[in-house]
Amino acid sequence: MSMSAEATPLCPVTGKPAVRRVQWVSSKLLVDLWRIGLGVDARGSFSGVERFGLWESPTGLYFFDPPREGDHKFYSTLSARLRSWRLFTTETVREEYLVAAKHIPAGARVLDVGCGQGNFRQCVPQADYTGLDPHFAANAPVDGVRAETLGQHLAGRAGLYDAVCCFEVIEHVCDPKALFAEIVQAAKPGGLICVSVPRVQSPLSRIPNFLINAPPHHLTWWSETALHELASSAGALVESVESAPWGAGGAEIYWIERFSPIKCRDVHFRGALSWHAASLIASALGIAASKLLRAPRTGADEGIGLVMFARRPGAAG
Repeated sequence: MSMSAEATPLCPVTGKPAVRRVQWVSSKLLVDLWRIGLGVDARGSFSGVERFGLWESPTGLYFFDPPREGDHKFYSTLSARLRSWRLFTTETVREEYLVAAKHIPAGARVLDVGCGQGNFRQCVPQADYTGLDPHFAANAPVDGVRAETLGQHLAGRAGLYDAVCCFEVIEHVCDPKALFAEIVQAAKPGGLICVSVPRVQSPLSRIPNFLINAPPHHLTWWSETALHELASSAGALVESVESAPWGAGGAEIYWIERFSPIKCRDVHFRGALSWHAASLIASALGIAASKLLRAPRTGADEGIGLVMFARRPGAAG
């Protein structure tokens, strides 16, 4: 079927039609991969969907359509599984945290949207920290984490924060444009906004059948142009878009991609035996290597993702 004969979905940032379909992915394949690979049941998030299209927007953003977010059961199970394997634990410090912390002065009032268990807190001990996460707040080991969505939290608190951070969250939601608009509302005039996202062409997208980058977990893969358009949609003023450097928090992904005998290009998910074998080999060797070896902090490739720094318009103070 030609693209013109299909229902072409709209970019979730610009609202313009996609420029191409990258591939179809059956929901059955994804359900089986989640169940066998990570022991997570994704069926509740995929109800009524037979296949997903992975599309490219005019901004270079890749997005899955229809967009289906993971539910509470999905994320509770996934988080427990990763912690049991000592991946993404409460001690994990993403390199983006360290980059963002350099921009936050002592005494700043900081909001961490989708904070998980509040790992960023340890990087900004000088700040007045509040974290939001409707899924993981109950088990957070740090103070200041609330079981609220940003929309709920904004009631009576719009324009309250000197800095609003959102690390690896926007790619999980059906409407990233709406979430970013709320992030801007939470910041003071002149306040800092920091958003980090997975990059569209990166080790994440080159690993075959890599579930962390698939629905219902990741719904969008980002480009620098897409981030500029996202900021523009809410009137935020971009200061910089940087590559998120490798560090201890991304070592597993770095080494999994290095060990993978298959490197994906325009097909990222496939139910072939060779792809299952490649994913299994890469994951086993990569996770083992990450226990012994660090990923480079800077170096030869594009890093783990993108970090955008922007400001809400208006004078600070």
